[in-house]
Amino acid sequence: MAIIVPFRGITYNFHSMHDMSRLVAPPYDVISEGEQEEYYRADPHNIIRLILGKRKIGDTDWDNRYTRAADTYRRWESEGILGRADEPFIYLTSHTYDPGDGKPQRTRWGLIVLVRIEDEGSGVILPHEQTFSAHKDDRLKLISSCNAQFSQIFGLYEDPSDTIMDACKNAADMPATFSFDFKDGTKHQMWSINNQSLFKKVAELMADRSIFIADGHHRYETSRNFRDIMRKKHGRRPANKSYEYVMMYLSNMDNQGLTILPSHRLIKTVPDFDLKSFLEILKRWFTVTEVPFRGTSIFEDCIGLRKIIEDAGHNNTAMAFYVKDAGQFYMLTLKANARDEMGADIHPALKNLDVLVLSRLVFEKALGFDKEHMDNSDIFHYESNMEKAVSEVTSGNCQMVFLLNPTRIEHVKEIAMNSLVMPRKSTFFYPKVLTGLVFNKIDPNETVDVF
Repeated sequence: MAIIVPFRGITYNFHSMHDMSRLVAPPYDVISEGEQEEYYRADPHNIIRLILGKRKIGDTDWDNRYTRAADTYRRWESEGILGRADEPFIYLTSHTYDPGDGKPQRTRWGLIVLVRIEDEGSGVILPHEQTFSAHKDDRLKLISSCNAQFSQIFGLYEDPSDTIMDACKNAADMPATFSFDFKDGTKHQMWSINNQSLFKKVAELMADRSIFIADGHHRYETSRNFRDIMRKKHGRRPANKSYEYVMMYLSNMDNQGLTILPSHRLIKTVPDFDLKSFLEILKRWFTVTEVPFRGTSIFEDCIGLRKIIEDAGHNNTAMAFYVKDAGQFYMLTLKANARDEMGADIHPALKNLDVLVLSRLVFEKALGFDKEHMDNSDIFHYESNMEKAVSEVTSGNCQMVFLLNPTRIEHVKEIAMNSLVMPRKSTFFYPKVLTGLVFNKIDPNETVDVF
């Protein structure tokens, strides 16, 4: 069962820090080096200094990005830049955004709470994507240095009638703790709710539900590794020790406010690539058709192409391919029975994923890449925006791009429920949950209140 509890969150001092938009940032793993510098310049107290500090020449075990983050965090606490709530709260958030598909703005509602960390295979908290050791090592160093969680794991739960979120909205009968517009055009609000009856109701309603990890797989596994380290130092009793829990942002996957964007695949270069030979190989598994690429307006070209891919992908796998100077896009529509050639080692649920069709039939069989190549960030790049992805090829930054439909939420659920994992970057839940709204302090001497 999922154990959900309120907590004494640490937040910026809203009385003295008036412009929240200058203090927050996206999750660390989607921030480029250029964007890191922008957040550094935005405000001397921007969260970037905690979640993604700069490396310096001469860094040592005693002075590095993690120790500097810890020093900064403690200094901000002592200076009153950050303050901790006296009592436990549930934090209700709204996130209004343009879904980018020509449809009206949407609002995604979420709860920031603590969730008990589960052992692998428990069936309570379900991942769906592969993780990598280097990323987990990085986050473990940060959480070990700071004894705090700065970023929420993004979790989803099923609630067709939206009972849980409606109860939280009804309890938010006070002005929002803060409201601000972020630089990407999204609008944010957060309510800090201290309501014992709500705590109990949310705990009861969530108890028999599973939580699907949307974003933050590395951070969740890191929290479990940190919990195990703390158990060795401080024990497993009582069961409600602070390190037994992780901060999560929970949202209803059945709500219309949820958006999944595609994660288009860009390839930097393919040695000795020959377009004609490549297309001939693809015809074994795909019907290949040409779609005009005028090139005068990539935005207009992509509007039409996006609709073609979407229509072709309703009941089948469909994608588009573009290589520099080709003069047109190539639509690839999977032929009947072609999934049988993906390999006998693949679970039937995985064979329905467009990204795995692309990986097995195109990248491995047609282009000759192996798993190590596909995990190499010097070769493969990912972009959720179709126009930007195509521009990367027309500019010469990449040689080719494969344009996909977004992964369906029902496929995410199916994969997770079968204890399977997708290839990396199979989903792009949009918008990302901002970091800096609220933090969770992990004190081994503290316990949390379980309802």
